[in-house]
Amino acid sequence: MVAALENELQDRNTARAVAAWIFDIGFDWTPAAAPISEFDFLIAYAFGNRPPANGGDPAKVLAEPGPMNELLADVVARIRTKRTMTVYAQWEIAHFLKTKYNMSQVIAIDPVIAEDGTITYLSTDGVAAQVAEQRKSNPGGLGTAGVVGWRDHIKRCVLTTEGRGMTALAPEGFTMPDTYDPESGQPWTRRRDLYLVHDMNAQWGMMRTELISRMYPNG
Repeated sequence: MVAALENELQDRNTARAVAAWIFDIGFDWTPAAAPISEFDFLIAYAFGNRPPANGGDPAKVLAEPGPMNELLADVVARIRTKRTMTVYAQWEIAHFLKTKYNMSQVIAIDPVIAEDGTITYLSTDGVAAQVAEQRKSNPGGLGTAGVVGWRDHIKRCVLTTEGRGMTALAPEGFTMPDTYDPESGQPWTRRRDLYLVHDMNAQWGMMRTELISRMYPNG
């Protein structure tokens, strides 16, 4: 990769730097992980949904949680059979944790609903920000999060959680789901190849921000 870039750019130093970033974003999809005994709490990030039932206006009618989020809820449930801890779950996952598993210690992270009823769904960072806000008064600090997320989303979930000041790791020994829903209400979560492009685009945005901050901390 470095040789190909150097040939194209005629600049070995730049090629080496850019190749490392391309490898990180394009070829490494596995987050750091740890045993669940190291976690203070879990964060479960949703993946896709289904359009509102009965053809409701998606701007003002809540989406259906969808089968992919049920699979994510199943992972949370498996973890909770091994260790009980508080779960901060995006509402699509929290729905199944409560209705399917009757699980306690679940804090749902809901979308923002304006006074006129317009729904704004939270981004991955929006969910992380909500959790950090809720935990900021915790006597022990923000703590260490065990992150549950879609197989192709979880690396970014971990990085985003860390970006909000929490230590974040995937749970060792638990396989994340990766079967895409062609009926998802979010087009980029209907098929894997398209989602990978979507996620890489998001990771590039995160890396751009981090690199500018690191290289030019004073602006």
